[in-house]
Amino acid sequence: MIYKFLKQTCILLIFSFVLFSCNSNQNDFKIKQGDLLFQNTGTDEIDNAIKNVTATSLSKNYSHVGIAMQKDEKWFVLEAIPKEGICQTPLKKFLNRNKNKFNKSQTTVARLDKYYQPYISKAIVYGIERLNTPYDDIFLWDDDSYYCSELVYKMFSTQNIPTDSIPFLTHPMTFNDSTGNPMPSWVTYYKTRNQPIPEGIEGTNPNLMASSPHIKFVHDYENE
Repeated sequence: MIYKFLKQTCILLIFSFVLFSCNSNQNDFKIKQGDLLFQNTGTDEIDNAIKNVTATSLSKNYSHVGIAMQKDEKWFVLEAIPKEGICQTPLKKFLNRNKNKFNKSQTTVARLDKYYQPYISKAIVYGIERLNTPYDDIFLWDDDSYYCSELVYKMFSTQNIPTDSIPFLTHPMTFNDSTGNPMPSWVTYYKTRNQPIPEGIEGTNPNLMASSPHIKFVHDYENE
């Protein structure tokens, strides 16, 4: 009887310790300079269209990415977003922007490998120097305007990093469905902007970035 009681007590203690440890790891998370914040920005037509044409075998649900930066002991996310262009958004505002039905931020944090840590400060400077630059809602690969993942990519690719060592990839963009035809939502999107669909133009996207072997996911705000 005593043995059974002790066994049950030990199991309960072990379970409690594991549970406490998991919760502590989530609650003790501290963001770092240069962390990448990947977001599922929602389920409207264009958000879904972005995810539908950019999903990879490793990442399917991201439609936005920004990079963490500290300024005057406060945390911001350097990002390129519609209407505002390149801006520095307070971290709390960024996290509150898109939440699930349980009121948890649909944001996951990834950290670059140690090799890339020395490049982060210059990457941040690159972004800050371009604050208020317009958002690129046509998704072209130029420097007159930027979309979210283009900004993050160029924050590193413009530095003295060997081309084959840049932490993220680019590839020809597609706006087609599985049949090879343009998705109706993209047809409408570009028609309202009086622009041709930039099918095949080089670019990148949050899901492609999230699939990089040079980053490690370190926190999920939905699991807090």
